[in-house]
Amino acid sequence: MKALQLTAINSLSVVELPEPLPKAGEVTVRIKAAALNHRDLWIKLGQYAGLKFPAQLGSDGAGVVESVGEGVDPAWVGREVVINPSFDWGTDERAQGAEFTILGLPREGTLAEVVTVPAVQLAEKPGHLTWEQAAALPLAGLTAYRALFARAGLKSGERVLISGIGGGVALAALQFAVAAGAEVYVTSGSDEKIARAIGLGAKGGFNYTHAGWAKTVAHSHQDRLFDVIVDSAGGEGFEALIDLAAPGGRVVFFGATRGNPPVLPMRKVFWRQLTLLGTTMGSGKDWGEMVEFVGRHRITPVVSDVFSLEQAGEAFHLMERGGQFGKIVVVNA
Repeated sequence: MKALQLTAINSLSVVELPEPLPKAGEVTVRIKAAALNHRDLWIKLGQYAGLKFPAQLGSDGAGVVESVGEGVDPAWVGREVVINPSFDWGTDERAQGAEFTILGLPREGTLAEVVTVPAVQLAEKPGHLTWEQAAALPLAGLTAYRALFARAGLKSGERVLISGIGGGVALAALQFAVAAGAEVYVTSGSDEKIARAIGLGAKGGFNYTHAGWAKTVAHSHQDRLFDVIVDSAGGEGFEALIDLAAPGGRVVFFGATRGNPPVLPMRKVFWRQLTLLGTTMGSGKDWGEMVEFVGRHRITPVVSDVFSLEQAGEAFHLMERGGQFGKIVVVNA
C-alpha cells in the first residue's frame, strides 16, 4: 500500500508499505479520504511532543471496512465508516485520562491507503456526506461539539462569537451552533472569509485587523454581548474576547496558536461572573452524539481543497500559509 511518511522534520515522502493486519479487537479500513489538521502541520514542523521517525500522520479518515480481527463482529466488513481520532479517553467525562492519544502519532494515521484501528473507534458514515465531506468531519467536528455543548452548555437563542473563522474547528462550531438555534457571529482578518461565514448562517462578522475593533463591537452590541465565545488563538487578542463576553458568559478555548495571553484581566472575569473553559478533542460519548447530530441536522462539513496522496506536500503548504477555508482533504484513487 501507499502511505505518506514523515522521515525527518519537514521531510515527507510517499512510500510503499505492507498492508497492516488487524489484531484482536481491530479492523482494517481502506481509506477513501483523509483530512489535514494543524496537528499534522505542527508534527511536520517538529513542534509537537513525542515525535518519532518515520511517522505516518493523519487523524481524520473515512473509508470501507475490509477485514476484522478476532472478537470483532464480521458484519462490519463492507461498511462505510468514519474513524474517531480520540483514542483511550478513559472513564471520566470531565477530562481525558493518562492513556489518551490522538490518531496519527504515535499510532499510524490515515494518510495511507489502509489503516488498522480498534472497532470501537468506528461510526457509520452519515449517508448524506461524500467521502471528502466525511473525512473533514472527525477531529474538527468532535472538538467543536465538545467545546459548544459538553463544555460551554450552549442553548438555543444564545449569542455566540467564534474567532478566526476559516479553520475546520471554527467552521464546524459555526455550523453546529447555527443548527442548535444560536445567533452566531465570527471574527477573521479576511473580509472574504467573513462573507463566506455569513453564507453558512452567521449573522455577521468583525475584522480583527481593524484598530479598536473590539471596542466598536462592544459599543454597538452593548445591549447584548456574547453568551459563548469560542477561541483557538489566545495571544494578545484574548483580552478583547473577555471584553465581548456577556455577564455570566462562557469563553471556551481549545488552542493557543498565538501563545499565552500576556494579560488575564481577572477583575473583568470575576466582576462579570465569566467562566473560562479549556477543552480538547472529546470522549466516546461526545463522538457518538456529534455523529448523530450531524446526521439529524444534515450538516455538511466545509471542504476547502482536495489533493491526491501524491500531492500531500502541496496540501501541507496550503495549510502552512493559511490559505484554506474549511478542511484540506487528501483522497486515494
